[in-house]
Formats: sequence, structure tokens, C-alpha cells
Amino acid sequence: MSDAQSVTSIQAMRVTVDDLTGAPIRDLLTGHHTEMAANSPACSMHALDLTGLRDPAVTVWSAWAGDDLAGCGALKELDQHHGEIKSMRTADGFTGRGVAATVLNHLVDEARRRGYTRLSLETGSQEYFAPARRLYLRHGFTECEPFADYVLDPYSQFFTLALA
Repeated sequence: MSDAQSVTSIQAMRVTVDDLTGAPIRDLLTGHHTEMAANSPACSMHALDLTGLRDPAVTVWSAWAGDDLAGCGALKELDQHHGEIKSMRTADGFTGRGVAATVLNHLVDEARRRGYTRLSLETGSQEYFAPARRLYLRHGFTECEPFADYVLDPYSQFFTLALA
């Protein structure tokens, strides 16, 4: 794919709040949860299942390229000043096309719109999660101590971004 095609794909992407009723988003998130469980010890697996994503403190967005689900991400309100990124996922066939960056930028913009002063996340420390860690670092996140109800864990890494 050329750079021009990649830019076109990103510009054509539509990011919208998702009510989790459609089969494509449910399948993507169920697969995400299953894959996270397969790559993290049970005591260190913090991915939300569909029930957890329906919590009123969580908003899920899906990213669409035409009629195709390209990815998703969620924002959980920890308090009126602090949000947490959850369930970042790129659909099969869309990796390397800017989906994760598009969704992440949308979540950061939404966090600012909500008036959060800090946005944080937890991801795995294993090699499997290296692409995610690189994405967050490229977008200005820095490593931090555990936040909210998280505790130090050799299988988790924590990142934060000051928004104010």
C-alpha cells in the first residue's frame, strides 16, 4: 500500500459511538477479550468483556472504513478529571493502515472535550504487546505507576498522558 493510499484510508475512516448491538463489534471485542486472556495470566488480564464495556462509565467507539469494521476503542471515566483507555483493537485486515492511531487520537480528543486532565491506560509487558506500547509512546504517553485500582504487576505496564 502506498503512502497516499494509507492517508486516504485514514481520512475515509468514520469513528462513531457504538452501542455494542451489532455482530461485527461484538465479534471483534469477544475475539479481543479471548486473545488478551490467551496472552496474559488470569490475574493480570484487565480487558473488559462485553458486560464490562456496557458499564455507564464506559463509552465504546467503532472505526469504520466504508461498511467494514476497522477497529475500536473505549474510554472509561475514572473520575471527572481522569479517563482510562480500554479495548483498543484493530480488526484483521486493517493492521498497518492507521486504524489504531485514528482511534487513539479520537479518544484523546474526546478526553479533552470531557475536560479530563489526565488519560491513562494499562497494557501488557510481554513482547506480544510491544506494538501497543510503541503506539502509546509515539502519541506522547509516558510510563507511570499503577493508577485507579491497579497494582504493580510484572505483566502490566502503565502509561499516562497529561491533557492540561
